[in-house]
Amino acid sequence: MGSWTIKFVPTQDGSNTLYSKEYNQHYHSCKDGALNESLLKHIIPALSYHQGKKQIAILDICFGLGYNTLATLYYIKKHNLDIKIDIYSPELDLDLIQSLEHFAYPKEFQEFTNVIEALSQNFYYEDEKLKIEIFQGDAREYIQKLKRKIDIVYQDPFSSEVNQMLWTVEYFHDIEKLLHSDGIITTYSIATPVRLSMAQNGLNIYEIRQSKNKKSTIAIKEKTNDPKYTYIDMELKKQRNPKAKALYDKGE
Repeated sequence: MGSWTIKFVPTQDGSNTLYSKEYNQHYHSCKDGALNESLLKHIIPALSYHQGKKQIAILDICFGLGYNTLATLYYIKKHNLDIKIDIYSPELDLDLIQSLEHFAYPKEFQEFTNVIEALSQNFYYEDEKLKIEIFQGDAREYIQKLKRKIDIVYQDPFSSEVNQMLWTVEYFHDIEKLLHSDGIITTYSIATPVRLSMAQNGLNIYEIRQSKNKKSTIAIKEKTNDPKYTYIDMELKKQRNPKAKALYDKGE
């Protein structure tokens, strides 16, 4: 069944994830919880940032088990938001996508069974308020061909230690070109090389603390004074740690 094992892995919040043998990592943080990680590190920061918008385009890198996409639908439904969502998501593992109608999702996703089934069978779902397209292939190729501006990027591939090509300066260059002027990138990664890779493309880096020991990163084009975000001065970071380097495709 592709690069993952069929054995469901329970996480801290009771939701399940899987383990990738190819990347030697779980799809989610078992300590944070699969659903909580999606909500706290991606959906809540992104949708709060775009509060009041009536239409939002999201790039979900990579689709994986679909938690970020489905948690977006859950959050919108729970808070009764009047918003139209278009979600675009690349994913290499075709077997994984086709298996999702049999995955043991949390109860919060039960009302989206029809969406899950459509995506696992057709890689596409659409109704009057929602469109989801899954691209079966390489994320780098996909973002270069995507012909629309994006409001939110869920930057959620496997970590830079095992999947560096989705964390480089060149990669974020292509992402930055897709972003609206008020676009936002959310990611679980707090690694300095990753933040430098984003900052090299003119993005402003901020940290979000979910609790004392749990934090994540957002990157935006426009600076903000929102007290929820702590600005990270990457130039100062480089001065204090001259050995800190951004990530490049050719490993510079």
